[in-house]
Amino acid sequence: MRTIALALLSLAGCIDEFNGSNVQLDLAAPTPAQAPLGLAPLADELPGNIHFTLYAFREYVDEQGKPVGSLFELQQFEIHHAVDLASPCYIDVGEHVPFPGVHVSKFVDKMKEATGIDDIANPPASATERQKIELATAIERGENVNKLAADGGPKALTTVSDGGYPAVAASCTDTNGIPPPMCIDDDANARRLAACQAAWSGDKSYYEGTDRVLTLPLNGSVAGFVTGMNPVNLGDIGGAQFFVDEELDDFDGFAIYWQYDDANHDGMPDYPANVPMADRNKLGVQFLFGRPDKPTRGVIHAHMTNLTDPFITAELAIFTNLNEDDVHF
Repeated sequence: MRTIALALLSLAGCIDEFNGSNVQLDLAAPTPAQAPLGLAPLADELPGNIHFTLYAFREYVDEQGKPVGSLFELQQFEIHHAVDLASPCYIDVGEHVPFPGVHVSKFVDKMKEATGIDDIANPPASATERQKIELATAIERGENVNKLAADGGPKALTTVSDGGYPAVAASCTDTNGIPPPMCIDDDANARRLAACQAAWSGDKSYYEGTDRVLTLPLNGSVAGFVTGMNPVNLGDIGGAQFFVDEELDDFDGFAIYWQYDDANHDGMPDYPANVPMADRNKLGVQFLFGRPDKPTRGVIHAHMTNLTDPFITAELAIFTNLNEDDVHF
């Protein structure tokens, strides 16, 4: 059995009962994010071209008296830095932005160009109050973006994709790729915007975040965040949830594995050449494992741990039989 999570099912004029389960997952702050696609992972990152799968499992004894088990796929997800300045498509989009298509890492430079103010502390006499405010606001945004992109910034649980972006062009005038971030003229911004939107249109699950609203990415969707803190407002963030088809009230445990993507769609994970054949398997690498406690008030809880790092943990809470309400106040 292979199950796929449904975020929402809506029918015109009626609402059917949903007999599945609500899965809530709190991943501890040390949980690693994936490296930006195409870059080697840092010490606290996992490869970029992977995905995670949450499984439920049952254990039983076969006819020969041997212990065996069955895994049931519940949900796939990825873990990304919510703000990734290494992405060629970390851009501004929409009618509300002043420079559609500009790479956010160069937003301040573009605002300096637009306002004619190079030094906010020493603006020219011709600068208007509005221009001063616009540049000051841009500088503040740039500082916040750097905080969000730094170590300890938010990590998002996102939709799964094995896609990517076209290559970055060699120069600002090269039209055979996405213009490099340093290119901020209107033509380059327009070409960057068109290339990124074309990539998103072709793969609506490929995640691209934005600092403007962390929960509303430019592409893909967010199920939640790894436990942590928003470095801009110092508020706590964390927790993710999925809705799955099954009633998860009779399983012996839960596990999360990570596995390489199958970008060439040959039915096999795209293992790097340096991974020994003996280490290659269908499931991938076990990341977290836990057994459920006795259900309390209809809620199943499992504390999940990592085999090699005691600081990488997760709390799994499952609300089963969502068509029933046995909690009374």
